[in-house]
Amino acid sequence: MGERDLAALREVNVSMGLMLETVSERLLAPGLAHDRAPDKVPARRLKTIELAGKLQIPFTTGILIGIGETPRERVDALAAIRDLHERYGHIQEVIIQNFRAKPRIPMRDAPEPALTDLLRAVAVARLVLGPDVNVQAPPNLSPGAYPRLLAAGLNDWGGISPLTIDHINPEAPWPLIPELRRATESLGFVLRERLAVYPELATRPEFVAEALRPRIAALIDADGLVKESHEHWRRW
Repeated sequence: MGERDLAALREVNVSMGLMLETVSERLLAPGLAHDRAPDKVPARRLKTIELAGKLQIPFTTGILIGIGETPRERVDALAAIRDLHERYGHIQEVIIQNFRAKPRIPMRDAPEPALTDLLRAVAVARLVLGPDVNVQAPPNLSPGAYPRLLAAGLNDWGGISPLTIDHINPEAPWPLIPELRRATESLGFVLRERLAVYPELATRPEFVAEALRPRIAALIDADGLVKESHEHWRRW
């Protein structure tokens, strides 16, 4: 997408996102993860993320682990995200996503990263990005590891739904929200609902189109989170 496209979408979306996945151009080589995938060229994705910053669009991005990258390449990708955030202040969430093999993809026989590898990546992300950036890992891709993910530095569970499947990973059902709540509270945290725009940016008018501000203001509390009276999951 170009700058004009992003600017138009900004008027009707409170946030947008694009996974960086990696900054390794090495993975574009024949037979590797991003072979024949021109939309995966790191420079193109970085340009889009930077354009979003220039347009002050609250943005979600992240890295994908287990696709043949090295530990150093993971750090390089996280550092690239950090640098863009320090310049524009628009990165509201960084996802650490573990690769899952699918039957119909070229990497269908590739090994999936171990849980310890994911935990290490989350911890490194927290160190590289600092204490104020939201770090997320999809809970349905690591069932039963919720407390360990929190201990590693995660502070957001991303979007989960009791009504729909994960369309990217349909084989991995969403966790039950009461189960996730118990795991969250077991480490002294409180499970709260947020909007698609994070609290840090929801109340900053320069990051939200004027037409969207009244609706956001009606839904959030003083902390920028969804008002408890609007949190539907509390009734489940």
